[in-house]
Amino acid sequence: MKRFPEGLSGRSGAVVSGGLVYAVAFDPLCEAGIVRQTSNTLRYLEDLLTRTGSGKDRLIQATVYLSDIADKPAMDAVWCAWIGGEENWPQRACVGVDLDSGYLIEIVVVAAMADRPGADVS
Repeated sequence: MKRFPEGLSGRSGAVVSGGLVYAVAFDPLCEAGIVRQTSNTLRYLEDLLTRTGSGKDRLIQATVYLSDIADKPAMDAVWCAWIGGEENWPQRACVGVDLDSGYLIEIVVVAAMADRPGADVS
């Protein structure tokens, strides 16, 4: 098992175990607006997945937490542009929740490791 603490207190940004990546992403800049926060969150998520030996094309499951479920259509537009064709689509749920002050979105995913020699860091 390998953990990627990401400078977070008491938690890891990602954990790799048993050929799977478990990761959480948020906007590290906490910018204003759901479109900016979604873009920044997905950029951070993609970087995490790459560093852990996976990628958005290896996503299995995603849960998107929104501080205001009314933001779902705007978030969805950014998500759909980012995720690409249906061959990349994970099982996904969106949930309205209370998030830390200023944060509008948080995404939790499970992804498979890339199928290439040396990619498994577990």
